[in-house]
Amino acid sequence: MRRVAILGATGSIGQSALAVVAAHPGRVKVVAMAAGENTARFAEQIIEVRPERIAMASAAALAEVKAAVRARGGPDVESASGAEGLIAIATHPDADVVLFASSGTAALDAVLAAIAAGKTIAIANKEILVMAGALVMKAARERGVLVLPVDSEHNAIHQCLHGRDAAEIKRLILTASGGPFRGVSAAQLESVTPQDALRHPTWRMGQKITIDSATLMNKGLEVIEARWLFDVGPKQIDVVVHPQSVVHSMVELTDGSIIAQLGVTDMQLPIQYAFSYPKRWTAPLPPLDLVRAGRLDFEQPDTACFPCLGLAFRALEGDPGLPIVLNAANEVAVSAFLNGQIGFPTIGHLIRSGMDEYERLGSRSVQNLEDVRAIDSWARAYVAAQTPAIQSKS
Repeated sequence: MRRVAILGATGSIGQSALAVVAAHPGRVKVVAMAAGENTARFAEQIIEVRPERIAMASAAALAEVKAAVRARGGPDVESASGAEGLIAIATHPDADVVLFASSGTAALDAVLAAIAAGKTIAIANKEILVMAGALVMKAARERGVLVLPVDSEHNAIHQCLHGRDAAEIKRLILTASGGPFRGVSAAQLESVTPQDALRHPTWRMGQKITIDSATLMNKGLEVIEARWLFDVGPKQIDVVVHPQSVVHSMVELTDGSIIAQLGVTDMQLPIQYAFSYPKRWTAPLPPLDLVRAGRLDFEQPDTACFPCLGLAFRALEGDPGLPIVLNAANEVAVSAFLNGQIGFPTIGHLIRSGMDEYERLGSRSVQNLEDVRAIDSWARAYVAAQTPAIQSKS
């Protein structure tokens, strides 16, 4: 029996993870769960899954969910809230695998605590590796802890690399759907609304990651993640647009061979892989029908219309603090776009402005989480202050 803890149970990844658990009742069991503020959904999950320990982002949300569970005759379980709550879930003594499915930087301390406790890490949280990839992977190596990627692209690369010597790797090729605006001109992007950007052609995801997909920032963040997950240089990572989202990513070997992982577009598959690794279980999904899939197209990304991908490569190749600035600036900009404060192209302008200012001020130390959080806080404050000025010029 594989015992798992889930951080971010009520989000799209968390719900897919619980679907995998439900499909394999004799193989995997949830012992601990954490959620943000969605008390109604979390209460339902607690009653159905009956974990041993729960946590929520705030004490008020925790009290509300416990009352809702109690009112419906659910279990009275051990609980905590805030940052301490996340750590309590991530270090549950019975957990074998900890799935980091929540977004944001709050889980940074929790992932390091889970590594220190010797847990296998299944990671879907982009911010963790974008902001602190060097720190996290160093801690994992020192502790001998396995870090399994849950993002479909990195999961695909992990499968393609399984059992291969690092010296055989020439290039990692991440595939991108191109989002809802593939082929759209820069002029047309000026009038894009949040509702337009949230209509992803192939994946159903949360709001922030869907906007990131539309700007190609999601792929940029994945480039940075890949550098740390697979210990390769920036020049060994490439991106191609593949609108069908059938090939989830590829690896080019030194002899020119390209190994690809194909599958249906459902996050249950990479989540199940992380839960079952190194074994494989029968999936509760229909197999990929290659005949119905038809043609597979591949294109170069348009970095002129979608500059965020280029900014991510710039961050990866520059000062160690730049990926932190990139991530923080992007979060502030995406929030401003969703709130109707800025236009779609302004997202990239704000990110570039934050990176330019960081480089102008000079390099900072990135040796620990305190350094990471200091740069993150500076970048958020700077970009938030720049938002009106940037908008007026765009």
